[in-house]
Amino acid sequence: MHIKEVLLAPGNGAFFYDDQAAIRAGATQDGFMYVSEPLTPGFTSIRVPASSLSIGLALTDGTIVWGDMVSVQYSGAGGRDPFFEAAQISDLTSRVVSPRLLDVDASRYLAACANVFEPHDDKRLPLAIEYGVSQALLRAAAHLHRATMAEIICAEFNLPLSMQRVPIYCQSGDAREINVDKMILKGVDVLPHGLINSRQKFGVDGQTFMEFVKWVAKRTREIGRPGYNPVLHFDVYGWIGQEIGLEPQRVADFICRVVDTVPGFTINIESPADFGSTQAQIENYAEIVSILDSRGSSARIVVDERCNTLEDIRLFAEARAAHLIQIKTPDVGSLADTAHAVLLCKENKVGAYVGGSCTETDLSAQASVHISVATQADMMLAKPGMGVDEAFSIVGNEQNRLLAMLNRRRIQNENVG
Repeated sequence: MHIKEVLLAPGNGAFFYDDQAAIRAGATQDGFMYVSEPLTPGFTSIRVPASSLSIGLALTDGTIVWGDMVSVQYSGAGGRDPFFEAAQISDLTSRVVSPRLLDVDASRYLAACANVFEPHDDKRLPLAIEYGVSQALLRAAAHLHRATMAEIICAEFNLPLSMQRVPIYCQSGDAREINVDKMILKGVDVLPHGLINSRQKFGVDGQTFMEFVKWVAKRTREIGRPGYNPVLHFDVYGWIGQEIGLEPQRVADFICRVVDTVPGFTINIESPADFGSTQAQIENYAEIVSILDSRGSSARIVVDERCNTLEDIRLFAEARAAHLIQIKTPDVGSLADTAHAVLLCKENKVGAYVGGSCTETDLSAQASVHISVATQADMMLAKPGMGVDEAFSIVGNEQNRLLAMLNRRRIQNENVG
C-alpha cells in the first residue's frame, strides 16, 4: 500500500495565464496578444502560455498514477496564489513533498493528504502542489481499492453513493457567438460564461453586456431543441461594480434589470463586483443576495474572487453571501478540501459549483468530475480550455463512464444481496 518512487514531468495547461490587473487597467488586444505592460508580479507579459507539472506515484505493484499541478488563468488576482513557476514548484516538490509521499499509506486517502500537506517552514504548501498531489493520491487509493475515485470520496466522507448526474457548465472564451451556438446545439445545461472582463465588453452603463444577454436568450430559443431551457450564467469579472458603482443597492438594481430582459430564464451573475477584501466581499455580497431575495428575483449571485480557500468558502456559506459558490479547484488546493467545501455549502443551504480554470488539464478535469458526483454538487465546469467541444467531451464523457460503472456496481451488489 506504499509509494516507492515519485516522478515529475513538465506539461502544458490548456489555455493561458492572464494578468487580470493589467486587463482591468485597459490593456489593448492585438489579435490574441495583449500589448501593454504586465502589472501582476511573476508575469513577463500579460498573456503567458499555461504550464503544468505532472506528478506520478509509482506504487509497490508497479502501477504509476498521475496528478497535475497547475494554477488558474488569473493567478495572483483576488487573493490567489502567485503566478505558477514550474521550476520552483518542481524544486519544492522534490525536496519536501516527495519524501513525505514515500512514508504514507496510499490506501488511506484523507490520512495521506493530511500527512503530505503539513505546513513547510510554517507556511502552507503552494496550492498547486496540493491540487496535483491530491489527484495522484486519489487515483492511488482508487487503484488499490479497485474502486472509482468517486467511491473513495464517498467512503472517506461517509456519503451515500449517488447515481445522479451533475449539470455541466461551459465557458465561451472570447469566441462568444460561435461557442454559444456550439453549446446550444450540444444541449449544455448551463451557459455561456461570456468572459465579460473589460469595459469594452461590458459597455457604458452595461449596455453591451445587456445586449449580449438578450442575444444569448434569443439564440437559445431560435436554434435550441424544443423544451431546451438552460441556466444562463454570465461572469462579469466585477464590472457591474466598476461601471455602475460599488453600492449593493445599485448592483442589485442592475441585476434585476438584466433578469427582466430575459423572462423565463434562471440567470446566474458571477463576480458582480470586487469590494477589495474577503470581509468586504462577504458583507456586500450578503446584502446583494438579501435585496434580490426580498424582491423574489430569479437571479443568483455567484462568488469567485476573494473566495478561494476552504476557510473562505466556509465564511461565505455561513454568511449566505452568495446563492452559489464557485469552488475553484486549483485555488482550494487539495481535492479533499474541494469535497469538504461542497459539503459545507450544502450544510448552509448554499449552492455548490465545482469550478476551476481553463488552464487545467484532462487529468485534473476528470478527477474533479468524481468529486462533483460523489458530493452531488449543483453544477460543475466543463474544463480545460476555452473551445467548448474538448472540455464538454472530457467532463461529460468522464461523468457518463463513471455513472455506468456505479450503476454496474449497484446491480452487482443487488445480485449479491
